[in-house]
Amino acid sequence: PVFAGMNGSAIENFSCVIYNIFLMNCTWQAGRDAPADTQYFLYWQNSRDEEEMECELYIKDENCRNMGCIFQNVSIGPEK
Repeated sequence: PVFAGMNGSAIENFSCVIYNIFLMNCTWQAGRDAPADTQYFLYWQNSRDEEEMECELYIKDENCRNMGCIFQNVSIGPEK
């Protein structure tokens, strides 16, 4: 799902790194004008035919805000 937030609350510096084809680690920074109680959620969809999955393990900052995600058992490979 895509939700529109306040101006300036969108995440910044989003990146994902895939390790050994099966582990994906994504991180981001809170938007510059995001209120302290802003929470972020990440979903992964391997292909258009599969259901999207919410992050299994969020990485949290000192304020318990989601600032990253670890997806395990992702399947990255050529399309069938």
